[in-house]
Amino acid sequence: MDVWTVDPLTKVFRDATPGEDREAVADVARGEHATFQLVVRSAEPITGLRCQVRPLTLDAVSRRALHGATVRFVGYVPVDLPIPHPPSDQLRKPPADYPDPLLEENEIGVKANDAQPIWITLKVPLNATPGTYGGEARVVVNIGRTIKAFDVPLVLNVYGATIDKSRLLVTNWFQMSRGIEPFPKKNSPDYWELLRRYARNMAEHRQNVARVAPLEMVDYAGSGKRLRFNFDRFDRWVVTFLQAGVDARIEGQQFGFRTGDWNSPFGVRTYVMRDDKPVMELVDPSSPQAETFYSQFLPALHGHLRRRGWLGKYVQHLADEPIDANVASYQQVAALVRKYAPGMRTLDAAFTSKLEGSVDIWVPLLNTFHANYAYYQQRQKAGDEVWYYTCVASQGEYANRFMEQPLLKTRLLHWINYKYGATGFLHWGYNYWTKDPFTDPVDDRPGLLLPAGESWIVYPGRNGVIDSIRWEAMRDGIADYEVFCRLAERNPEAARRLVAQHVLDFDKYNCDVNAFRTTRREMLKLLSDAPVGLDTGGAPR
Repeated sequence: MDVWTVDPLTKVFRDATPGEDREAVADVARGEHATFQLVVRSAEPITGLRCQVRPLTLDAVSRRALHGATVRFVGYVPVDLPIPHPPSDQLRKPPADYPDPLLEENEIGVKANDAQPIWITLKVPLNATPGTYGGEARVVVNIGRTIKAFDVPLVLNVYGATIDKSRLLVTNWFQMSRGIEPFPKKNSPDYWELLRRYARNMAEHRQNVARVAPLEMVDYAGSGKRLRFNFDRFDRWVVTFLQAGVDARIEGQQFGFRTGDWNSPFGVRTYVMRDDKPVMELVDPSSPQAETFYSQFLPALHGHLRRRGWLGKYVQHLADEPIDANVASYQQVAALVRKYAPGMRTLDAAFTSKLEGSVDIWVPLLNTFHANYAYYQQRQKAGDEVWYYTCVASQGEYANRFMEQPLLKTRLLHWINYKYGATGFLHWGYNYWTKDPFTDPVDDRPGLLLPAGESWIVYPGRNGVIDSIRWEAMRDGIADYEVFCRLAERNPEAARRLVAQHVLDFDKYNCDVNAFRTTRREMLKLLSDAPVGLDTGGAPR
């Protein structure tokens, strides 16, 4: 029977062998999450593995303690198809079982000679007293009729810096149509409760942009060409996210959609009343029907946002991923918004640079951002915002969320944000699950392979979603961005130097986990008003 600790930025495979570490150490600012990873392996089958964490105490005199650690078991998913263009640091070539979901079970069984990671998370309060906290995780196993217990020391260094709200704008698109069977009926109490749980999970992971579909969340009435709009469902949706803490931006879903293949022009969705029911139609954005609908809908939406005090937060997508071949139709969609909702900011993921005057927030693919970096810097100087996004096309050496990559690459996504001045990050896949994401993690569509990790970053749970280790790494990377921003306010040269130690270029990174921990301790030390404990070779104790 072996119990050891592994840095939580290291993916532990089933055939992992015991390491040397018997003490788990985490370094965080106040307001961050501390994470520890323990690993258990037995030569005999374990019928019941469980773990409890005692409060971490600062010292015997003050009796200050940190409570509420969450214990979860890392699950595995069978990845059968590899990334078409894998990176040089691909951890294992599929088929292979990859660690990813954080399971809901309080107790699990483990096969003989299989390594089983235990994931321990503790949210450190903003008002925590800085210092070194100590505690233990008690690991208990049933092997046959024998019960064994092991105590693993936990050391948590809490620095004086505080990280509350994150200024990096982050969105992961999501759906409300699959994942829990039977899925709640649209607009039922269970539907709205599930939305609230999604929103809460996003807020817990520092996502702060809430996506809403304005065309679909409005109720239509009227006769002939005159329409009336009821925004009650729209408001309920938005308020659900704002109350959960996803409150930096409200992101309106696209009006325009391709009318055919990839190169086809965009049409816009409109609604007309037939037999007292709204019917959706996709029409040419320059058509009289588009003019009739949007000359009514956009002023109504714009005025409603202004009355609710949301117009300053609101950004509107026009059509997803325009290219040179259909940019003219995209510009026609933009013209409708500029005409009937003046001042409403627009954004889109785009494969073309021919959008000046049509878009306010540019969201290039990471490799496009790399290739045209000077151009996007010019757009920022002109007053536009620049975000970036990753998807299936960001392969090779580029950082992404793919399971086959080192976990540190997912965290470094937001170091890339900081180094290259991109103030937002977008990904389309929060929960676009296959029929069973636990056993079928690759979405192998005809003509398109979506690698494991592309289409979702959470898993369906009994009461909403359960997290993945990639989602946890992304959360911590968003916090890192905020550390850099606050450090730059004090010492911009130090911030530039430290981010460059791990983001060498858009597609080149130092993924040495030990070096990363050393860098991050230095970030926290520089940002904190006072050092923590004694400096012993860079690792405070």
